[in-house]
Amino acid sequence: MNDLEKIVELDCEYIESFSKAERRDWGILFHNEDQPVYYDANHAHIWKEVRTPLNVLQDIKSFYEEKALTPRIYLYNLEKNKQFLEELKSCGFKYEEFEHPVQLWDGTLPNRLVDSDIKIELVTNENYIEALEIECCIQELGGRTVREKSFPHEFAHPQFTYYLLRYKGIACCTACLFKSDKQARIESVATLEAYRGKGLIGHLIRYIQEIALENNIEKLWIFPINESVERVYHKSGFKTVSTIRSLHAFTCGKSIKEIQG
Repeated sequence: MNDLEKIVELDCEYIESFSKAERRDWGILFHNEDQPVYYDANHAHIWKEVRTPLNVLQDIKSFYEEKALTPRIYLYNLEKNKQFLEELKSCGFKYEEFEHPVQLWDGTLPNRLVDSDIKIELVTNENYIEALEIECCIQELGGRTVREKSFPHEFAHPQFTYYLLRYKGIACCTACLFKSDKQARIESVATLEAYRGKGLIGHLIRYIQEIALENNIEKLWIFPINESVERVYHKSGFKTVSTIRSLHAFTCGKSIKEIQG
């Protein structure tokens, strides 16, 4: 299995941890009716070449409309799906394209000066509300509408481990490690706006990297949402190993770019 296949496998397992999955020969239909506005939990995930675009698009629309959900598609492998792209608008879809950098940790621990003002702890029942409030403040993660429902499920899921960073006693950063056998990904990295620019995330990531080493994780991935975040992770030993082009198609509602600002 090559790295791209490992990324797809881990991505699908990650999404399936908070949604139901119905498999087709062309991809997967993810759905979670309890969280209708959570895009990641409700979309058709397509990475294979689609040979009958119109049939597949009708299948997707019918599937989600019957569940009172917005028909939504995450499409990869764009070069092999040009006909599929051409049919989107005729079926009532609008779309936006992305280029996602994919970063893999090189296994080296970055040097970090010990800072007595910084404390990192596992998220438990005792500090759960503090972690939830941080997650709900981050619009890039979906804001309160999404995180108030999704965070409890992730917190209880055995593949997720959440960590919280305090600065001068104030809970201000969170991140989680999603593990699958010998590979893992860092997700839900969040910092309260008032505490950004202090390098706090670097300390939290290094802590998680130490956990990954202790758990014999062979591949630790992270997926930055933009170039500035990509540069931050690069300072923590994450090397950009690929850039994946993708498309988000939807029939109504806000685009991901609108949500992310």
